Amino acid sequence: MKAKKAVLIVNLGTPDSPKTNDVRSYLFQFLNDKRVIDLPWILRKVLVNGIIVPFRAPKSAKIYKEVWTDKGSPIIYHTKELCHKLSEKLGSEYHVDYAMRYKNPSLKKTLESWKEHNFEQIMILPLFPHYASATNGSVIEQAMDVIKKWWVIPELNFLPQFYDQDFFLDGFKENGLKHNLNDYEHILFSFHGLPERHVNKVYNEGLCKDNDCEHGINEANIFCYKATCYETVLLLAKRLGIKESDYSVGFQSRLGSGWIEPFSDEIIIEKAKQGIKKMLVFSPAFVADCLETTIEIGVEYQELFEEHGGEKIQLVESLNSSDIFVNGLEQMILKRSN
Repeated sequence: MKAKKAVLIVNLGTPDSPKTNDVRSYLFQFLNDKRVIDLPWILRKVLVNGIIVPFRAPKSAKIYKEVWTDKGSPIIYHTKELCHKLSEKLGSEYHVDYAMRYKNPSLKKTLESWKEHNFEQIMILPLFPHYASATNGSVIEQAMDVIKKWWVIPELNFLPQFYDQDFFLDGFKENGLKHNLNDYEHILFSFHGLPERHVNKVYNEGLCKDNDCEHGINEANIFCYKATCYETVLLLAKRLGIKESDYSVGFQSRLGSGWIEPFSDEIIIEKAKQGIKKMLVFSPAFVADCLETTIEIGVEYQELFEEHGGEKIQLVESLNSSDIFVNGLEQMILKRSN
């Protein structure tokens, strides 16, 4: 039976190997995206190609070597396994594939290979729970750039952010409860950071700081990355039965100044100095474990915590290709395709 519908799940990307040249190539592609570094073209080129990448690539290559396994990059094999399980669940009516926004397997090349298939419907699912122009927006823009050139353009759906969906929240709850919460004196919810100017751009009037985003979603901030992150925390805290005093919210992986605060590493230091010895860390912005979870939280934050008097940082595993995640994505896809 020829599949009439196609589903493409898309993650951020990874270097082809931890070698410095491959890391450099990945960083060039990633950081030159105008939705990632939203500066005028010439300034972006000078900053990225002349300063950031030359200095960052050798350091990043060392870190990628730490996260690399016999199966390659974790973000690749977790996404590949998720694709395989999702394909089995959806059956022969659906052609299911996966791609990366940056490097390989290439989003652009994967979609170009679909041109002659004459799918009646294409669904593209960016694997980012919280909308950001630098992630979801970039995936959607490139997909449209490819597909708009086809003579026959099929029905096209981009599946939405899913930060508040039961399967997403229950998946992180399930993984969190693999650890005895009572063993930990504090819980940190750590999200990938963004420049403040990125979140401010979603508002027609005012700024993020004017919209009470720390208390979750309201009518004005539904597409604010910061607000959706806090909404996830509020919903997870309720599911986990933890009080506001039991947890903190932070943002990690910042690059330069002017990024969303508070910063996760500063919270780690502060809690260690306050005498906290054991912390449990969720990172719900990432649905696949990767460098930012395994190394940044699991290794670097552990070292930072110990340096200031703490003992144990325990990272909660991401959703990866868990059954609850696969089943939830299946239902979301079926709902949108009917």
